[in-house]
Amino acid sequence: MDCPHCDAEPLVALEYERVEVDYCAKCRGVWLDAGELELLYGDANAARDFLESRNPVPRGEKPRRCPECGARMVKEATEGDRPVTVDRCTKGHGLWLDRGELATVLQQAEHESHGSEVGRFLREVFPGTNKTGASE
Repeated sequence: MDCPHCDAEPLVALEYERVEVDYCAKCRGVWLDAGELELLYGDANAARDFLESRNPVPRGEKPRRCPECGARMVKEATEGDRPVTVDRCTKGHGLWLDRGELATVLQQAEHESHGSEVGRFLREVFPGTNKTGASE
């Protein structure tokens, strides 16, 4: 599977428990297959609330293609103090998160539902932000 941001750059799979995160070593983006966000949250209702809190983002950058099916993904931004922009496959295959966005999602999961063991592990692997909140 190739990175939707870098195009021909292959994604590297990192598996822990039941979650396989596909990672681009070049741009540091992350692909989450459908259902994996729920596992990261450790709470299906909290993950559903996160997914339903997205709003369309005005067009600006070139649409990315789903690494699973090649369809154009839509950009959506979450609500809250630290909004996250995700690229979502319209056919339901998954979500693309740019560098550092997974860390923000996992911090929200920890705050909202105490997160999961998988989420805590991935926060260590993909820290994304330093203590001042700036991207690393």
